Amino acid sequence: MSELITAELVDLDLSAETKDAAARALAERMVAAGRVTDLAGFLADVAAREAQMPTGLDGGIGIPHCRSTHVTEPTLAFGRSAAGIDFGAPDGPADLIFLIAAPAGGDADHLSILSTLARQLMDETFTDALRSATAPERTAALLRGDEAPGEPAPERTEAEPAAETAPFRIVAVTSCPTGIAHTYMAAESLEKAGKAVGVEVVVETQGSAGFQRLDPQVVAAADGVIFAHDVEVRDKERFTGKPTVDVGVKAGIGRAAELIAEVRRKAAHGEVGAPARAAAPMDKDAGPGDGFATRLRKWLMTGVSYMVPFVAAGGLLIALAFAIGGYTINKAPSVADHFVWTESTSWAALLFQIGGVAFGFLVPVLAGFIAYGMADRPGLVPGFVGGAIALTVNAGFLGGLIAGLLAGAVVTAIQRVRIPAPLRGIMPVVVIPLLSSVVVGLLMFLVIGKPIAALQKGLTDWLSGLTGANAVILGALLGLMMAFDLGGPLNKVAYAFAVGGLATPNEGSLKVMAAVMAAGMVPPLAMALATTVRGRLFTKAERENGKAAWVLGASFITEGAIPFAAADPLRVIPSAMAGGAVTGALSMAFDCTLRAPHGGIFVVPLIGQPLLYLLAVAVGTGVSTALVILLKGLRKRPQIRPADSPAPEGTGVTVAA
Repeated sequence: MSELITAELVDLDLSAETKDAAARALAERMVAAGRVTDLAGFLADVAAREAQMPTGLDGGIGIPHCRSTHVTEPTLAFGRSAAGIDFGAPDGPADLIFLIAAPAGGDADHLSILSTLARQLMDETFTDALRSATAPERTAALLRGDEAPGEPAPERTEAEPAAETAPFRIVAVTSCPTGIAHTYMAAESLEKAGKAVGVEVVVETQGSAGFQRLDPQVVAAADGVIFAHDVEVRDKERFTGKPTVDVGVKAGIGRAAELIAEVRRKAAHGEVGAPARAAAPMDKDAGPGDGFATRLRKWLMTGVSYMVPFVAAGGLLIALAFAIGGYTINKAPSVADHFVWTESTSWAALLFQIGGVAFGFLVPVLAGFIAYGMADRPGLVPGFVGGAIALTVNAGFLGGLIAGLLAGAVVTAIQRVRIPAPLRGIMPVVVIPLLSSVVVGLLMFLVIGKPIAALQKGLTDWLSGLTGANAVILGALLGLMMAFDLGGPLNKVAYAFAVGGLATPNEGSLKVMAAVMAAGMVPPLAMALATTVRGRLFTKAERENGKAAWVLGASFITEGAIPFAAADPLRVIPSAMAGGAVTGALSMAFDCTLRAPHGGIFVVPLIGQPLLYLLAVAVGTGVSTALVILLKGLRKRPQIRPADSPAPEGTGVTVAA
């Protein structure tokens, strides 16, 4: 395995003026070193990570990072900017830029090295050494840990008295979406801030390399808890009943001393954190203004996000089986009893039956993880049970939604009951699963299961009977939803509606699936086409992203248009919505059908009316492309006014010399 960083990956005179240009300059070094295989694809992944949360840190540090399928091995590139580059840090531009690239699979050893780097960045001696280094070779050695930056200043002088009483003890958990940098920097910052005030801080870092749970005795002895996290804290119930501060991971880096002071204040006043249960995974970042609708959306999206891989695997296998063995393959006997290695129908039957098993998990997984989003791990058992019952009583996709919400609500209610301390240990593993499963099962079997099944049948019949104008309107609406937020909540709602119909396939639900996928392909394809035919309207970075958008759009990855929408939302999003609506409406009007839940142009052989389907995609792409070019062209016109031509009086337009 190659070293994490070499001299060739160091640029001590980084001339970039923007964070995108800096990432590109450092990424190009990674490409030259053979560490990154696709520059545009990797930069798109970096931009997507940057969109989640700025990566600028106090102290003049920018640390863009991501996991990407385009990375061959964990790699670090370093650039030093004399002018500084804005990475969104509160204290201003960054002069030390670290670009961290991790493969999608990750590597525990190298991720451990990355965590060490993140901790070192909190040491002024280390950063001072990086700022004064004159040779790339020494800089790379410093970053690898092969060379020491110098002895740090002593933290306590001889004249300082030692603490005479037991120190205040804090346990903390840090985590970030990528689990590479912020996780460990927050840990280091909290530990240093604790030492400065004589507080003992022990941190559990829940990063990409996994995590080692704090010793239960350490947790039990702690006087307070700090959660600095942007993803769920695993096994959060361990910390129940202690004074708790719960913040985002960047607060752990920039406000460590304040967080420690806040925990001590809460402990002094006897304030105790969430007494009976940990916050649900999708409630962790809920603000005080978040209402029920916001939390409901998060719960539903939790279930959908875990369900989609089952849908994709099962749906594609079933679609391939139909393509190979025809639509009668569902009548084939079990391959466990009859399989002929040389017959294509046997292979088709095998694919169909594997896909059927995978697809059978759709509703239970949806229900289980909706409950998980509401009530954490205790919600899984009643959620899965309720989802399985929904299938048993033919309540389908809607039954899974209701069962998941019901299971989460029941578990939440049980967790709010005050339980004697000796019984708390058996609550998560015995009492809560038992009681909640009984309640959810009773309600699903005897009370609400049949009404939901009737509603599900009505929806199925309605989709089956969609024709003419009704179908076209539904297609346009789904197209608008797919293109509005480019992979966000509305996009996921439309997609979930489509894949839910695949659980009970009929002519109408197959048309919906076709319209949703077609509309979802349009935004990135339109941006790719626009950068090709009118490249001067786009920046160099956008033109590079346009090359990747061809593949992303063709693969039904709507998120490929996000870099364009982030840079110019008022022109890109309306254009994408117009094209998505046209495509969805045309797909419905052409009676196109689709049994596969994903795949883009790669599943065209599985599409009913494939030529008309491609025509719908092409027309919608053309509409979006024309609109975005028109809108961007209108914006550009004032910038191409001849230098000696004065602006009309009163327009406020300034012509650059």
